[in-house]
Amino acid sequence: MRKNKLVAMMVVFNEGNRFLTRVLNHLSLWVDEIVILDDGSTDHTRKICNQYPKVFFVENDAHTFIQHEARLREKLWNITISRNPDWILAIDADEIFTDRILDAIDSYLEQKTYDAFAFRLFDFWKSENYYRVDGAWNPWIKFSAFLVRYHPEWKATWPDYVIHSGRWPLEYRFVKNTFQSDIRVKHFGWARPEDHYRKYIFYCQKDLEQYGKIQPHTKSIMASNDSIILEKWFERKWMVGF
Repeated sequence: MRKNKLVAMMVVFNEGNRFLTRVLNHLSLWVDEIVILDDGSTDHTRKICNQYPKVFFVENDAHTFIQHEARLREKLWNITISRNPDWILAIDADEIFTDRILDAIDSYLEQKTYDAFAFRLFDFWKSENYYRVDGAWNPWIKFSAFLVRYHPEWKATWPDYVIHSGRWPLEYRFVKNTFQSDIRVKHFGWARPEDHYRKYIFYCQKDLEQYGKIQPHTKSIMASNDSIILEKWFERKWMVGF
């Protein structure tokens, strides 16, 4: 029986017709609780969330992500730590770990050597079969921390960013004893072609607010098809030892 409590935290907004059901189905198999902060959804997102016994649901009166992401993330963090976690998983409503996490998660949570686990994120592009590998979209370039041990004695400082504020307080972003896992994370935020232009316009506006210019990564959303490099996704059943 697991001794350490794993709490997943997630912000949602109008996710009812996207990937939320699939994400919650999978998370329910391996986390102890799922804290969801609904940022003023107007669709049936709440109804979906209420179907899952592990979900702890909190609702904003209005949509605040578009105003200041960091404040929203800070609110989510404070709700999450009030649930007495030993470990926290930061995940979005369009991200799903590969199934090998089911076999590994207990050993990750019970070990005493590492305080964080980092994973590679694969951005599926206009499809659920191919992911993007050109430029900053290349998943092999870096690992991102999704899972951290909660330290009540640590401060939790958030940057004053309207966008791209990150998943974690600053004190949790560069944990020295971090394990780089070979388990992969599938990100479906770009898998639907109809979402691209809308998201491009949004990020352009936020880049101008925060940086005064549109960032190269944002510009690359609308890159021509002949300049985008895709690779086909293959499931893997083996796992590097931990």
